Amino acid sequence: MDHGRFPVDPWRLVETGYSPDDLGLTETLFAVGNGYLGMRGNPEEGRPTFVHGTYVNGFHETWPIRHAENAFGFARTGQTIVNVPDAKVMKIYVDDEPLTFGTADLEEYERSVDFRDGVLRRRLVWRTPSGKRVRISSTRMVSMTQRHLALLSLEVTMLSGDAPVVISSQILNRQDGKDEYHQPQAAQGVGMDPRKAAAFEERVLLPRMSYATEKRMMLGYQANNSGMTLAVAADHRISTTDGYETVVRADDDRTKMVFRVDATEGATLRIEKIVTYHSSRGVPVRELSDRCDRTLDRAHRLGVTRLHEEQREWYDAFWSASDVEVDGADPSMEAMKQAIRFNLFSLAQASARADGLGVPAKGVTGSGYEGHYFWDTEVYVIPFLTYTQPTLARNTLHFRSVLLPAARDRAKELAVSGALFPWRTINGEEASAYYAAGSAQVHIDADIAYALTKYVQAAGDHGFLIREGIDILVETARMWGDLGFWRHNGQPSFHIHGVTGPDEYTTVVNNNLFTNVMARYNLEQAVAAVALIQREHPDEFGQVRARLKLEDSEVAEWARCAEGMHIPFDEGLGIHPQDDFFLEREVWDLPNTPPDLRPLMLHYHPLVIYRFQVLKQADVVLALFLQGDRFTLDEKRADFEYYDPITTGDSTLSAVVQSIVAAEVGYHEAALRYFHDALYVDLMNLHGNTVDGMHVASTGGVWSALVAGFGGMRDYGSLTNGGCLSFDPRLPRSWASLTFRVRWQGTRLLVRLTEDLIAITIDDGPGPVPLTVRGTSYVVGADAPLIVGLSHHGPRADGHMGDAPVVGGTRPDGSTITAAVPEPSLGPTTEELQIPVYQPEQL
Repeated sequence: MDHGRFPVDPWRLVETGYSPDDLGLTETLFAVGNGYLGMRGNPEEGRPTFVHGTYVNGFHETWPIRHAENAFGFARTGQTIVNVPDAKVMKIYVDDEPLTFGTADLEEYERSVDFRDGVLRRRLVWRTPSGKRVRISSTRMVSMTQRHLALLSLEVTMLSGDAPVVISSQILNRQDGKDEYHQPQAAQGVGMDPRKAAAFEERVLLPRMSYATEKRMMLGYQANNSGMTLAVAADHRISTTDGYETVVRADDDRTKMVFRVDATEGATLRIEKIVTYHSSRGVPVRELSDRCDRTLDRAHRLGVTRLHEEQREWYDAFWSASDVEVDGADPSMEAMKQAIRFNLFSLAQASARADGLGVPAKGVTGSGYEGHYFWDTEVYVIPFLTYTQPTLARNTLHFRSVLLPAARDRAKELAVSGALFPWRTINGEEASAYYAAGSAQVHIDADIAYALTKYVQAAGDHGFLIREGIDILVETARMWGDLGFWRHNGQPSFHIHGVTGPDEYTTVVNNNLFTNVMARYNLEQAVAAVALIQREHPDEFGQVRARLKLEDSEVAEWARCAEGMHIPFDEGLGIHPQDDFFLEREVWDLPNTPPDLRPLMLHYHPLVIYRFQVLKQADVVLALFLQGDRFTLDEKRADFEYYDPITTGDSTLSAVVQSIVAAEVGYHEAALRYFHDALYVDLMNLHGNTVDGMHVASTGGVWSALVAGFGGMRDYGSLTNGGCLSFDPRLPRSWASLTFRVRWQGTRLLVRLTEDLIAITIDDGPGPVPLTVRGTSYVVGADAPLIVGLSHHGPRADGHMGDAPVVGGTRPDGSTITAAVPEPSLGPTTEELQIPVYQPEQL
């Protein structure tokens, strides 16, 4: 980043100079949201802008998908998140001259979003065309404690001279592109980039209510096709010693409250704008307007000051549970601290108040990917929530259980038993029009089962498992048992054909390794969950059996399918093929592919890409991470060395996984390089589409790269044994320390890692917590912190790095043990590990 314009600050993203050249990028980076409501970083004055954006999670319009050649079971209904009426607008006029960025004479300018309270602040000094100087300050906050609430403020001070000042505060529906300063909605979807939202060809929001008084203004709508309803309302409070008058106006698509002030030099005009949004799948707008009234009335009772205090308290608690701290002498370390916190802050803004909804791929910062929910949530976001904010993880998994009936219907449509969750959706229906790289990714069932299992283990939440989780595990296991088939050539083996794995540059294949490995885990955990409930909750088990019509014979068959699952392996190359025929394809010449032809999906027909060994994102390598206890270290290294050079990284989901596995197998320089790629995906717009919103999965992957990659944390347990935390650290040589928090079964651990030591203490909760460090078992208690010395003599054959003598700690039997600290070592060199040296364009 240009640190002259974006100076490094460990707790804020700061912009010190306005530029019209990157409006789309900065609108995304300076967005504020809470997982339900999101407001892009558009100026209050409304212009200029790349795209005005205010989004409500799950509020969408539907449209018929028209296939040129239709077939049974193709997705029929598209779903696109709607850009809802914009309540951010507070236009400013001094001497009847509008403040317009790009042409305004700005003597001072600073904009920042503070990660400690989620408030967007802007402060500037404007010299008007008549030579008067005006100081303007504004704030914008979407509340974490009041889900439907946003608070905005605007202060105007005449620094020199008197002048008439007009503030036009509005709620404005721009859906039809009729605003004089707004590009039409179609501008978002032009071109052939499948990552962008589709354009609407007809009016989306049908007016159902509009009014404005000096006390309150409101707009209400119903979506044309989906029937969803929405209401937005705003109240104002004005404070000034100068004389003023208020004018209100309203029509179907705009309400205005205009304040006309006779401003005098030195006096400050302050306007507080309290905004609320409520949405529904079909509740009448009149009822939503009542909800808006209640939210605004409650906000007034609490007061703006208290609401800001609640916001700071919420973020204080978030950071005490979720912060990841790095330290070192590297000059880039301060920028890295800022970038890490920006990514974690983005996770909070995308998920905190989703409250029973999914987490869209772009959160609530943009319309990219249509506002859909993918497997991104389960594999990249929920792990962060599970180990730091388990209540939020539970809320997100509950959303999948709500979609289970629709998943059952989808399974019937695709002629399999159980449930098949949609590849991409908002309302539960499959919305992927291109089945080869969409609906065929049936691994989403196993991804959901994986996230659910890890949550139940980490939180110890058997209640959720019994009431909701078991239904998902059973129905997804039924799907795998029916989708796969047995081959009896010699030893019987279970095969899964006609699927697509995470790598979307290779589609509709047989025995995709990732799919088979994850399906095996899904089947195993379904069996384990049934046994756990039967053993520990016999009263509830009868209800579960009756509800799911569960038979002992099918549970036994799941176990047999898991045990017989075919896991492809090539003895000649000593690697796991991505699928049965992957190694028969020609290898794509990535080093000689010009950068202007990347990403490949935007420059080559799919049939061209599908003929080659080339990956959009880590596929086998992701399996090595998620199911790492099923592979040896030698297998992991061989697989990584084979697939890394043919992985384009065209997906933002790739770099984080490559970083984690590179660290584990000893490629420390590559691990750090991939981590940097992931860390700055959005801050540096590395994939060129941050204008459409944040890459939320990548932000979750950044946490995993830190905690699982460099921190070496794993949870390879199952519902059979309750899980077990383990640590096998891989701290980069340029880092002095890494500190993070992990919540495990009601206890929060504080983990601090240096080159020589790992120290684990109980930060919150009762403990004790059993865990392992490099294969040795310990127990961390409230009064028994663990300190383990780390030696660095290269990777051992069993997958661990050197020995792990204890400096101080407790054995599982409660006895205290001590040992000497090993001599520090620099560890294996790049040459010793034979790390491939890649050019930037190859990565």
